[in-house]
This record gives sequence, structure tokens and C-alpha cells, in this order.
Amino acid sequence: MTTQKKTALVISAHAADFVWRCGGAIALHAELGYDVTVACLSFGERGESARLWKEGKSLQEVKDNRRGEAEAAADALGVHHLECFDLGDYPLELDKDDKFKLVDLIRKVQPSFMMSHSQYDPYNTDHMYMTQVALECRMIAQAWGHNPGEKVLGAPQLYLFEPHQTEQMGWKPDTFLDITPVWDKKRKAMECNQGQVHLWDYYTRVAQQRANHFKRNSGGQAGGRDCQYAEGFQSIFPRTVDEL
Repeated sequence: MTTQKKTALVISAHAADFVWRCGGAIALHAELGYDVTVACLSFGERGESARLWKEGKSLQEVKDNRRGEAEAAADALGVHHLECFDLGDYPLELDKDDKFKLVDLIRKVQPSFMMSHSQYDPYNTDHMYMTQVALECRMIAQAWGHNPGEKVLGAPQLYLFEPHQTEQMGWKPDTFLDITPVWDKKRKAMECNQGQVHLWDYYTRVAQQRANHFKRNSGGQAGGRDCQYAEGFQSIFPRTVDEL
């Protein structure tokens, strides 16, 4: 009897989003034996590469730089496969064929769970658009009438990772993940993104803050589990359980 491989899919609007927001989850699940696929819909070349533009680089040079950073970060985290769609950013837009390509990837991966952005982000509309598309493509991948004969998708949870300015986004975490054992991998992946050095310490502080929440919600001073670094997520769909 063969055991089905455990898989996960992260859908990232820009090349570095998966690093800052769920790099710990990627590294941790890779160590647990999951094949984690990351889909980067753009390189963030227009809106998230200010330092490179200030250096006078061309559009192609910026994209090449960001691709290299994403590949290095994915390697540091243990990503099984990095799929770069190269659809442009600011704005990020997908036509029907682009969406079907993402549906194909979802069906190929058959993820146990999926991750993407918060549902609201007035500072970066690419992010909330990406989650709208992720939900739409998840729906299509479940449809028996879409490319009949293919294996349809089950019902993987969609976790929304933490946005940059959390308080403005209506994002409410209901899951905290201890990433302390893989923190060094996440920090290494963050440091692959030389174009966004200003975010390295910011997301270190976020992880430390979420670790405090992990400890409090695991029992606090009455026996909570120690945690130095954590990530928070908001689940979209109900969970099905046999006991609480």
C-alpha cells in the first residue's frame, strides 16, 4: 500500500510575499515531509523593488534580480517547487487562461491546505485581489465539469497569512504556528531579499510578537508552551472534527 504524499500550496502575489508571511510554515511543513509548492504570480518588479529602481536597473534586470532572490529563498525554506507566473504587478491581473493555469496547478498539487493573502488590503490591492483569485480557482478546481476526467480538488483549508499593516486589514488570526525550530531557515530566506532589507527586522519582530500570542493561547502562565517565533493565520472554511 502506498501512502499519498502530503502537499501544500502557497499562492503569493509577489515574489517575496511567501517569505515574510509564511516562510516558517513552509520550512516547518517541508521538514514534516510535505511537498510545498509556491506559486508566485509576479516578481513584484514595479511596486516592491524600489531599491533596485533607485540603482537605475531596467525592468528586465529588476525582474531577473527578484526571480533570483525568490529562487534562493525557496531553496532556503525547502520549497518543493516554485512556479513563477510572471504576470506583472501594480496592478496584478489575471485573464481566464491565467486562472485556468492556476487551476491546473492546484489540481496537480492536490494540496492538503492552501495559503494566500488577507481578504482586504487597501495599501496593496494586488494582495486582496490574489486571495479573490485563489478562492475562485479553488472553486473551479472542485468543479467536476471543469476538464472532465481530471482528478477534482477536495476541500483544502485556505489560510490567510498576516498582512503588513494588520490593524487596517480586518485580518483576525485563529491559528498560531510555532516556527521556532525553523526560524533560522526563515531568517536566511528573508535575507535573500536584498531589495527589501527594511523588512528583515520588521518580520522578526512580528514573529516574536506572535510567539507571545502562541504562549498565551497554549496555556499562558498556567503551563503554556514556550515559543520564541510564531506565525499567525486566519482560516476561511469551517473545520470538520470528530472531537474537540
